[in-house]
Amino acid sequence: MKLTTFTHDRQQKIGAVIADESLVVDLEAADRRAARREKRERADFFGDMLGFFDAGGKALRLAKQLVREVDDGKAKADGRITHRLRSVRIGAPMPNPRKIFCLAGNFADHVAESVAKLGVKRPTPRVFMKPPSNTVIAPGSPILLPPVTNAIDWEGELAVVMGRKAKGVKAKQALRYVGGYTIMNDVSERKLNLKRRKAYAAFDEFFDWLNGKWLDSFAPQGPWIVTSDEIRDPQTLDISTYVNGDRKQHNNTRQMLSTVARTIEYISEIITLEPGDLISTGTISGVGAASGTFMKPGDKVEIRISRIGSLKNPVRKSAK
Repeated sequence: MKLTTFTHDRQQKIGAVIADESLVVDLEAADRRAARREKRERADFFGDMLGFFDAGGKALRLAKQLVREVDDGKAKADGRITHRLRSVRIGAPMPNPRKIFCLAGNFADHVAESVAKLGVKRPTPRVFMKPPSNTVIAPGSPILLPPVTNAIDWEGELAVVMGRKAKGVKAKQALRYVGGYTIMNDVSERKLNLKRRKAYAAFDEFFDWLNGKWLDSFAPQGPWIVTSDEIRDPQTLDISTYVNGDRKQHNNTRQMLSTVARTIEYISEIITLEPGDLISTGTISGVGAASGTFMKPGDKVEIRISRIGSLKNPVRKSAK
């Protein structure tokens, strides 16, 4: 099932995309109708995507049941429960994740092209975090280029959406804790235009690199979450990134140095993973830094991942 956050009549809703991605089912409206028919209480977890994932398996089971009632092969937009996808505004599917984890240097080909001496062989993944409240943007929303930026880069990545609380989980069981998968662009500023220091101290360059991940709009996400029952093996997906129609990146998730399962094991040793947390699993070769080519105002960036879809965002200059 493809789960989406969308806006209709100025109200944010969660829905399921059906009919070859032409219709969206308003899950709260569908549940309201079913509750009246079945003379039961309405579910309390269709208000937003985080609440849906917090509710766990019962939310997914009911959502599937509601979709089956609508998606009979002849479904049409009725303006109440079903809407044409093009008539609503699609948002980031998980607009308010509690945490966003990102992996650095998780594909050997990207490590090889990187100016950083990361090294391919290592016992653990390299994980950092992005602040969710200012970085997450929707498909179609602009990636902003503020005055402090000089070299904004694209990084097409598979993002894992956690479906259950996980602490101390072993890799063999880790995929059971995954709720679904989406696409994320780990947008990165390579040369922050800040007041230069008179001298560099140890780790200053690392923190400049890290701060370059935190700018507003630097975590585009979407177009929807494909539930994990439809992607049993996340290590079989093709990833491609296009800038103005030119393919810049292409590889397959089987080339990850740390698999999704191993990454969940590692992170959950350190911190509790919660429903709705995102883990962006690292990018592949073909980033702009390798050729000195970076995003500029007017560019259009598209990331495609097989069995998920396409995430598109324009690039726009920002005054501040």
